[in-house]
Amino acid sequence: MVSRVVLTGSILAVAGLAACAPIRDVRGYVPDDEKVAAVTIGTDSRDSVQEKLGTPSSTAAFGDPTWYYISTEQERYAFFKPDVTKRQILAVQFGDSGKVNDIRKYGIEDGQVVALVGRETPSRGKEMTFLQQLFGNMGALPSAAPGQTSGPGRTGGDGR
Repeated sequence: MVSRVVLTGSILAVAGLAACAPIRDVRGYVPDDEKVAAVTIGTDSRDSVQEKLGTPSSTAAFGDPTWYYISTEQERYAFFKPDVTKRQILAVQFGDSGKVNDIRKYGIEDGQVVALVGRETPSRGKEMTFLQQLFGNMGALPSAAPGQTSGPGRTGGDGR
């Protein structure tokens, strides 16, 4: 009897500790240092960089053509919001000639928090409730343009 209680207690304790273990999620791809060292500034082109490092995660939309290789590691406990524990970004910048101009590495410490503006653009008119929208047109007569009879698909009564 005592051994069952001890066994049950042990199982519950192990299950409780296992439930507290973080769930680790890794996304993206940053090439290892050997592959990055194989890329030569001023020599390698976009094709050779793609052969050595693979397809980039993202490319620059503005400014100098830059390829980004991005990796993010997150930890989540049970149902709580995940925390980003590691972020690596490898930026390969190309010059006008199409050759590698610069290679930079960024980490999570290089990131900046951007404050979003919560303002809204006001719109003219009034806000209607669901019931007002549902019953708003009941009993309203359709307005017809001068010279037309109302109704869908009807032709005008002037003989045209």
